[in-house]
Amino acid sequence: MSDRRSFLKGCVAAGGAAVAATAVTTTPVEARETRQRPPEALGLLYDATLCVGCKACVAACKQANNNPAEFSTVDELWDTPLDTSGKTFNLIKMYRSGTMETKDAEENGYAFMKTSCMHCADPSCVSACPVSAMVKDPKTGIVEYNADACIGCRYCVAACPFGIPKYQYDSPTGKIGKCELCRHRYKDGHYSACAEVCPTGATLYGKTSDLLAEAKRRLALKPGAMAVFPRGNISGGKDQSYENVVGNYQQHVYGEKEYGGTQVLKLSGVPFEKVGMPNLPPEAAAAHSESIQHMLYGGLVMPLAVLGAMTFVAKRNVHHDDDDQKGEN
Repeated sequence: MSDRRSFLKGCVAAGGAAVAATAVTTTPVEARETRQRPPEALGLLYDATLCVGCKACVAACKQANNNPAEFSTVDELWDTPLDTSGKTFNLIKMYRSGTMETKDAEENGYAFMKTSCMHCADPSCVSACPVSAMVKDPKTGIVEYNADACIGCRYCVAACPFGIPKYQYDSPTGKIGKCELCRHRYKDGHYSACAEVCPTGATLYGKTSDLLAEAKRRLALKPGAMAVFPRGNISGGKDQSYENVVGNYQQHVYGEKEYGGTQVLKLSGVPFEKVGMPNLPPEAAAAHSESIQHMLYGGLVMPLAVLGAMTFVAKRNVHHDDDDQKGEN
């Protein structure tokens, strides 16, 4: 009975010590500010009203990244992925409504939407990765993936609000696959393959600041009027501009503020939530999650104090065999 009392007294003492230690060492932790895009950040502008669904961007992405075809049909005649994957980094999906008579109409219409990495200003995948296999380039802002550093934990898969990083489960050395804006092609004077081949300029490459200005210019245009639309690289290179009809845009640039902002921006004639884009707050989750982590790590004094006190109590109440034998003698 006395041993039990000693044990309980030790637990109470340990709890008291832990509370006292926490009161002394723990300070209120506030969420850090959401990080902003680098001044020279690179990205894409996707204009769904200009997209014709040809999927030239999907084919170019596959070729540029040496990714194999994925089939969703029995005949397996051509590449038919249904979603992004470890081997499909870019995909055009289709919105359908009723009779599908009018393009970019919410009712009885159809529309397209590009799915690929958004290259967030404050990416959750980078924050969640325990080995820095996901990093954000400080100059271009591109979210890069290092397969050699990856341990296959798939934390990035769980952290991304857009569901972009995909794990290659069929690979013996499973790794993540995602868009990196074709950064491996820059040294040869190329840029994102999807923007290079897009015939209508629906996917446009350049500095995010230039792309945002272009997106806002389009929102200010009169629907149905004729206007000039750039193609390829808006921040340099050959002028490939042409005239086209202005679409009836939703008055919102998706990615300007969502989740702290992204480097891939989007325009649409159909509400974004109906074409598969999630409704996200302006703050990045990474800002909150990292603050919580720092609070927990900073408060390790409390569990350490508990562990120390419990260890002391346990050792004091353990009967060693040698002691028992001495008592019997």
